Amino acid sequence: MHELAICQALIEQLDSIAVQHLKKKIVKVNLKVGPLSGVVPQLLVDAFSIAAKASCAEHAELEITTGDILVFCKHCNIESRGKINQLVCRECGDWQTELVSGDEMLLQRVELEERVELEEIAK
Repeated sequence: MHELAICQALIEQLDSIAVQHLKKKIVKVNLKVGPLSGVVPQLLVDAFSIAAKASCAEHAELEITTGDILVFCKHCNIESRGKINQLVCRECGDWQTELVSGDEMLLQRVELEERVELEEIAK
């Protein structure tokens, strides 16, 4: 399951973000996963809870949105939606297309929360 390795790398990135923002706690993580990324979103959710243990994102919510497959036609210069195993132009039907999006996994948003120290609560 390569989703676990992906989540471990994601947690490293989130830890780095937390340090940059003065050791804040990660509350929510938004990822965009394309249908051609080779990642199964549900397996990613399952692996995230394992990889996040004892990290700044241990109790974070992972929200995944799926993107569209977009192709650019070299023949008619139109960008259109494609389908898995069908990356042809929707306008002219030509097969000479370039993938514009659909194979990505992007960290879109991270919500942080201040960690409240016990000393501050006592004040």
